[in-house]
Amino acid sequence: MVLLPASRPKRHFNAAEGYLMLEMPEQALRELSCIGPTDSDSEKYYCLLGQAQQLAKHFSEALESYQSAYEKAPENLTTLMGMAWCYKRTDQLPLAISIMEEAHRHHADQPIVLYNLSCYFALAGDKTNALSWLGRSLRMESGLLKLIAEEPDFDSLRSDKDFQFIVESAGDTTSQNR
Repeated sequence: MVLLPASRPKRHFNAAEGYLMLEMPEQALRELSCIGPTDSDSEKYYCLLGQAQQLAKHFSEALESYQSAYEKAPENLTTLMGMAWCYKRTDQLPLAISIMEEAHRHHADQPIVLYNLSCYFALAGDKTNALSWLGRSLRMESGLLKLIAEEPDFDSLRSDKDFQFIVESAGDTTSQNR
């Protein structure tokens, strides 16, 4: 079977997405490098490139790619969360919070957005906002509770009685719903 030129970019996009699911950033980057200039100036391309660079721990480069994706589709949740992740890892926590607040404006129904806001506020030392966002996220999705034990962003709050109360209350609600 001969592939038509129009299908080749799609094949490379699909392969890159597959490699990202397998956490193989170098292979994803290789696939993305095969995409021509016409198709590489797209939100999808820049978002996938950002994800691959982020996974490869090239956070500054990933930020540039995510910013290009953002210019084309400013409400894309993957782009917004990727940008926030990279801002956090390049010691730009206020920008990470700002981007996650923007994500919340567009995706208030996504519990992971509220959870990430809680994480970033905890890192910023803003206990009130951290606990508020955490409680709201857990009320929306109690399954997020399983992430808390391994989440280093909450280390500064682990011995806090209010934090413990929110976590225990969410656990009690989860067990009552079974």
